[in-house]
Amino acid sequence: MAIPHTTPGQLIDVRPFGLRLQSEKTTALFKSEQLEVIRLVLQAGKSLPPHSVAGEITIQCIEGRINVTVSSQSHLLEAGEMLFLARSASHGVVAIEDSSALVTIVLSK
Repeated sequence: MAIPHTTPGQLIDVRPFGLRLQSEKTTALFKSEQLEVIRLVLQAGKSLPPHSVAGEITIQCIEGRINVTVSSQSHLLEAGEMLFLARSASHGVVAIEDSSALVTIVLSK
């Protein structure tokens, strides 16, 4: 079954989940030919192991705090902060506290 994505022109709510955060899951918001946007949700202590993607990435912390490691350099992101990663940069993410972030990936052809 295909994951339902937002269609062009459809409103997407990316405000903090607040008290609902603990029950929310990571969701792909939309994917086009050149761009994918994901709402990443991680509970405190949970992580994404080091990985890379072919395109450039932004990670914008919406709520909570996450630690993003890029090439053994650590970046602590708090709500309202964004990190830009070069294409193919190996990176991992650890939630310091319950967190959500907006991840944007430029898709390479």
